[in-house]
Amino acid sequence: MLKAKDVMTTGVVTITEDTEISVAAKLLFDQGYNGVPVVDASGALTGILCQADLVAQQKKLSLPSVFSLLDGFIPLGSMKDLDREVEKMSALTAAHAMTRHPTVVSPETGIDEVASLMTDKGFHTVPVVEAGKVVGIIGMRDILGTLVEKQ
Repeated sequence: MLKAKDVMTTGVVTITEDTEISVAAKLLFDQGYNGVPVVDASGALTGILCQADLVAQQKKLSLPSVFSLLDGFIPLGSMKDLDREVEKMSALTAAHAMTRHPTVVSPETGIDEVASLMTDKGFHTVPVVEAGKVVGIIGMRDILGTLVEKQ
């Protein structure tokens, strides 16, 4: 059975948390990347910045429904979710827009498990991490490539 190490892209392009959003957006657009790992100064993975995180900056803010009780307003939705949405929409650096604590796989993870993560969780990009460092990345195109090679 194929493993992550067999299909992952090595020589991964990463960005740091202080990378400006405009720079990150240009990188994703110009290189055709769906996502890029975000690392700290020691090279440890801290998040992943995907196209969806940046597209979120252009969306309409969805305010939670509220009801009035004794002249006070009580939100029906999560204020934490609203705060995160506002943070992403107003992000100036990768740290503000990225998804923190992304799901990762090891080089030994079976390709079937990676495919399940992608389809079940809606991930398009999954970092491959070994000893706390990014050693590869798997995109849907990498999984698709395993089907092309069989023909």
